Amino acid sequence: MSHDGIGPRAVLRSVAFLTAGMLTVPALAGCGSEDPAGEPLAGADVAAADRSDIADGGTLRWAVDTVPDTLNTFQADADTTTARIAEAVLPSMYRTDGRGRAVRNADYLASADVVDTEPKQVVVYRLAQQAVWSDGREIGAADFAAQWRALSGKDTAYWTARNAGYDRIEKVERGRNDLEVKVTFSRPYADWKSLFSPLYPKEVMGAPDSFNDGARKKLKVTAGPFTVDKVDTKEDEVVLTRNPRWWGRAARLQKIVLRAVPHDKRVSALSDGTLDLAEIDPEAARRITVAALPQDGNTPLMGPEADRSAADALHSWAVANGSDEDAADEEISAREKLRKKAEKYARQQKALGGFEVRKSLEPAYTQLALNGAEGPLSDERVRRAVARALDREDLAGAVLKPLGLPAEPVGSHLALSGQAAYSDSSGALGKPDAKEARALLSDAGWVPGGPVKEEKDSKKDEGEEAAGSEADTEDTKDSGGSEDSGDGDDGTYVVGEDDGRNHGTGDGKAPHDSGTGQLKQGGAPAGAYAPKGTAAPARADTAPPVAKDGKALVLRFVLPSGPGSKTLETVAGRIAEMLEKIGIRADISKVDNDSYFKDHIASGDFDLALYSWPATAFPATDARPVYSKPVPAADGSLNVEQNWTRVGTDQVDQLFDQAIATLDDSERRDLIRKADSRIWAAAGSIPLYQRPQLVAARKNLANAGAFGFATPVYEDMGFLKKSAQGPEGSPGAENSDSGS
Repeated sequence: MSHDGIGPRAVLRSVAFLTAGMLTVPALAGCGSEDPAGEPLAGADVAAADRSDIADGGTLRWAVDTVPDTLNTFQADADTTTARIAEAVLPSMYRTDGRGRAVRNADYLASADVVDTEPKQVVVYRLAQQAVWSDGREIGAADFAAQWRALSGKDTAYWTARNAGYDRIEKVERGRNDLEVKVTFSRPYADWKSLFSPLYPKEVMGAPDSFNDGARKKLKVTAGPFTVDKVDTKEDEVVLTRNPRWWGRAARLQKIVLRAVPHDKRVSALSDGTLDLAEIDPEAARRITVAALPQDGNTPLMGPEADRSAADALHSWAVANGSDEDAADEEISAREKLRKKAEKYARQQKALGGFEVRKSLEPAYTQLALNGAEGPLSDERVRRAVARALDREDLAGAVLKPLGLPAEPVGSHLALSGQAAYSDSSGALGKPDAKEARALLSDAGWVPGGPVKEEKDSKKDEGEEAAGSEADTEDTKDSGGSEDSGDGDDGTYVVGEDDGRNHGTGDGKAPHDSGTGQLKQGGAPAGAYAPKGTAAPARADTAPPVAKDGKALVLRFVLPSGPGSKTLETVAGRIAEMLEKIGIRADISKVDNDSYFKDHIASGDFDLALYSWPATAFPATDARPVYSKPVPAADGSLNVEQNWTRVGTDQVDQLFDQAIATLDDSERRDLIRKADSRIWAAAGSIPLYQRPQLVAARKNLANAGAFGFATPVYEDMGFLKKSAQGPEGSPGAENSDSGS
C-alpha cells in the first residue's frame, strides 16, 4: 500500500470533530444512486489472444527481482516472486479480476457460501470434482484444517508472518462428502474470501518443521497449471514446468523461467535475447518505443549516436585548428570509445525492435507520509497545513502524463478507482489552498517572519554532510546516467513486495516493489551550479519562512538513494516548492536504499517520506494495521504495527473493526469509506498517484504484460502461432517453437 506481493490485511458516528478547526467529516458519496467506485483508470494491457492462436510449447523467460528465500508466502521473508510462483502452482479459492475485486476461481471452487450467521458464521466450500494435488490426492478438508491450525496463531512453533482471518476460525471439518469443507468462525469475518488463497498441502502445513523449513526451496506437492521444477540460486532462476495432473485448460507454455535480473540490466537482457517479459522504467520504455519506429534516416540521433557525432565533430575541429599530436590521439581514443558505445547501442536498438511496451497502472499508490509521533507534525494543524499546500493533480501529472497514462490523483487510502470500496474522500481534508494552509500554521503558533535563533551546527563542524550536500548531488547524478539507467522502479516502497534489499516492519523486512515511475528531469535542479551553502534565490510566490519559539519550521524529507529514485526526487522537489509557498522548508535528505525502511521509515526517523501501499480486495483486513492507532507495548515501547506515520484515532479503529465483522457488502463499503474520510482528516498520509506499470514484452507473446489489478492467467500465456502473427510475423517468434 517502491516495496512488497503479500498485502498488509467500528462504532459508527454521524460526524467527527477534529481538534483543529472543528472539521466536520462530510457525508460520503455512495449514499446516492451513482457508484462512487467508478471505472479503473487503466485496464490490463496483455495482448489478449484466443488460446487457439497460441502455439503449444515454448519457454517464457520472465524477469523478476529475486530468487526468493522461501516458497511459503506466509513467512516473513516471502517476496513478490514467492507470490508469483504461488499463483502458478498452488490453489487459490479466489483471484482478483480487472476491477480489483475477488472472484471465485472455478478451477478449484464449485461454490462457496455463507450458510449460517447465527449463532456462528459458517461457510461451506464445495470443491471442483477434478481438483487434485500433483501426487494424485484429492484437495480436501484435511488441507484446509492444516492451514488453519498453522496460521491461527495459537501454536507459536509455526513461524508465521500473518494470521489475519485464520485467528477467527473456530473449526474446520469435512462436510456432507469429500468435496465439501465446512468452516465455522468464532467471530464474524467479512473478508472470509481472503482465506485459503493460496492453499498449501497438508504436507507443508501439517507440522511446524515442514512449515518453517520444508517449503523454503522446494514444493514437492502442488496443484496448479505449473509445478516447481527447480530453484537454482547459482543461475538466479526458478523453473516452472507444466503440471501433468492439471485438470483445467492445459498450459500453452512448456516452461516459465523466472530469472532474477537487476532493473538496470534488463534492457541488455532483452536485447541479448535472454528475456521475453520484464517490468521496465520509462527510459527503457522510450528506447523500445523508438526502436519500433520506422527507420527512415530522419530519426534524430539520441544516446551514444549523438555522443559519437559530437566526438567526430570535435576531432575534425581539432585537426583543422592545428591541435598537437597528443591532443589528437586523445580525441581519437575518445572517439573510438564512443563509437564502440554507439555500435553497442545500435545493436541493442535493432534487437529491441522485437519488443513492445505494454502499460497500465499498478494496484498500488504512492503517498506522502507525515510522521506525527513528534516534532512539528505531531500537531494536527501543521499536518493539515502541509496537506492543504499540495497540488496533487500537479504531482500526478508530473509522473503519469509523460507516460500517456491517466493522471488523476488518488482519492482514497483504502481502495483505487474501480474497486468496490473506492470513493474520493479527500474532501474530508479540503482542497489545496495556500491561504488556508498559512492560517492553520498561524493557529498552531507558526508565524511568518518570526525571529530565528542562530544555532551552531555541530555535525557540520565535525565534517558531516548536510542534507542536499555535494554527496547527495553525486548520488543524483549516478542514479540514471548510464545507457541502461532504467531500473524499472521509481524507488518507492510498496508493502507486500520484497526484493530482499529493503527492510522495515517489525521483523526488519520491508519489501521492495518492481514498479515503474522514473521521470527524466528537464534541467538541472535549483542551485546545482551555486557554491555550497549559497541560498537559492527567492521566488515571487515564496512566502516568508514561518517560525515559532525562535525556530524556523524545517521538515526533514527522507528519500532513498541510488538507482530508481529519480521519480521520487522529482516529486519531492515539487512538494518542497509547494511547501515554500506557505513558509515551510523541506530539507531533502537522501539515505542508503538498503536502510531506508529499517533505519528511517520503520524507526520513525523522518518528518516527510514517500513510499507506496498496495490496494487489495480486502481493505478491512489488510489496511487495519496500516492505519490503526499506535498503542504502548508491555515493554514501554510503542506498537505501531505497520502505521509508520504514527497517526491514528479510536474512531478509525472502531470503523475497521465494525467493517471486518459486517457481512452485508453495502454496509461494509460504507464503513470503509467513512474510515477513509477520517484517515484523510487526520492528515497522517496523503495519497498522490497510482503507480505506473510498464512492461516490455516480446511482440508475439500473448496474454501477458501489464496486468493491472488482474491476477495473471498462467495457463493462457504463450507465443502466437506464425499464422496468427500477421504477414510480417514477429521477431523472436522462434522462441515459441524452441521449447528451450
